[in-house]
Amino acid sequence: MNYRKSIVALGTVLLFLSCATNPFTGKKTMAFVSNDQLFPSSFSQYDQFLTENKVVTGTADAEMIKRVGQRIAVAAERWLNANGYEGYLKDYQWEYNLVNDETVNAWCMPGGKIVFYTGILPIANGETGVAAIMGHEVSHALANHGQQRMSAAYIQQGLAVAGNFAIKDEQTRNIFNQSYGIGSNVLGMLPFSRSHETQADEIGQMIMAIAGYNPDECAELWKRMQAQSGGQAPPEFLSTHPSNETRIANLTKNAAKAKAEAKKFGVTSFK
Repeated sequence: MNYRKSIVALGTVLLFLSCATNPFTGKKTMAFVSNDQLFPSSFSQYDQFLTENKVVTGTADAEMIKRVGQRIAVAAERWLNANGYEGYLKDYQWEYNLVNDETVNAWCMPGGKIVFYTGILPIANGETGVAAIMGHEVSHALANHGQQRMSAAYIQQGLAVAGNFAIKDEQTRNIFNQSYGIGSNVLGMLPFSRSHETQADEIGQMIMAIAGYNPDECAELWKRMQAQSGGQAPPEFLSTHPSNETRIANLTKNAAKAKAEAKKFGVTSFK
């Protein structure tokens, strides 16, 4: 019993010491892997990805991706500096690349390494749509969502190991493993992921507005996303992302808030 209490106490101390602060919410977040470890790995993986894929250069679209990315990064830094987080981005190495691939996707790795696939450009439908996507993806990196997902995965794995260690009966242990795998995903990891997506939507919408892009476009973008998907999506509680309907409603509601935040930086008209 004392041994188990010691393990719990040690885990509590480690959890307390392994925390970071989300500058956009002010809340503590899990940080079992530091950015000092995470960023170099991320940069290396990004470079490897670029060597294995067809990077588009010198085109109007490729230049637009870089231009929008730079404006979003500047807007993010303006907001962070104004809210007491000077130097927060010192270890970020922003890079924006367009890759020739029909996949409808874009992503930003920890530390600011960004890829847009050509397949998402028709749905973006112009520079403002690209800014809506860019703001969302950059926000994942700004809020350290990758770091938090890794930390959550460690907890999920650790609890599974602890359960198997504590349960001596083989049949009961098998039932635990089957139930835990499903339950920890549906009740833990999936809601965690959806909360990150919602948070990135809101942060990204604010940042794009500060960068001078119309935040009303976010809801319009997701209407186009919804049309492109043809309604083929799993139920929200089984998805890593909120439903299209949920996102459209949230983004429509939050647009006024994003404009009000942009006004604090002297931005009152939008592209």
